[in-house]
Amino acid sequence: MGFLIPRFKDVVDIFLIAFLIYQSLLIVRKSGGYQVLWGLLFIMLLYFLAVVFDLKVVSSLLSAIRNFWIIAVVILFQPELRSILERMNLSRELGKAFKKREKSSLYTPLIDAVSTMSFRKTGALIVLENKRKLQEYIHSSELIDSAISMRLILTIFNPKSVLHDGAIIIRGERIMAAKVVLPLSRKPDYVHKFGTRHLAGIGITELSDATAIIVSEQNGQVSVAQAGSIKTDVAFEELMQILTDASK
Repeated sequence: MGFLIPRFKDVVDIFLIAFLIYQSLLIVRKSGGYQVLWGLLFIMLLYFLAVVFDLKVVSSLLSAIRNFWIIAVVILFQPELRSILERMNLSRELGKAFKKREKSSLYTPLIDAVSTMSFRKTGALIVLENKRKLQEYIHSSELIDSAISMRLILTIFNPKSVLHDGAIIIRGERIMAAKVVLPLSRKPDYVHKFGTRHLAGIGITELSDATAIIVSEQNGQVSVAQAGSIKTDVAFEELMQILTDASK
């Protein structure tokens, strides 16, 4: 009957199992997630001790559930993990919103200048460079390299200015050049319908991914050329959206 007499190691084994069950019940009763975390850490520590001291019952029990520890953490802390992920997504959305706001503030003086020139029926041609650089046209024109400003744009396209004849090229946040000579579109439908300024705006978008804004001096109408096509009578709210989409 000697096998019924427990050894000291067996007593410790049974005691730890009982203590483990007791602590588990306490954890289940509590709603706090951090108590669950401490419980899991305790189980990991207990498993380590059981392996070190060769406590067979405890180590067998814990080894059976160790593969599910990570899953248990994910399930038990699902609300917390979801909150973290939502915050990360919110950060990305805020980042996009800030970038969009920056773009809007960048284009505000440009839109204001276009609006003023449209009201005054001042002819203008503004080219916004995109990925394809327009360096050859910049070098053959009057270099400016200045921050975008409503006053500067109005001054350039003032009929009394020596720079008003031609286009300006905008790269990023700066006006790079004025009095730029651009290639004209040769499409028959456009040649018979539009003047030189509009044909130049269409022409540069046929050869590049630039966006061209044209203000008519006849009627003050605003047009936008992209990818070799032109859209006439563009509202200022629509113009802002076109510029924002083109910069993405």
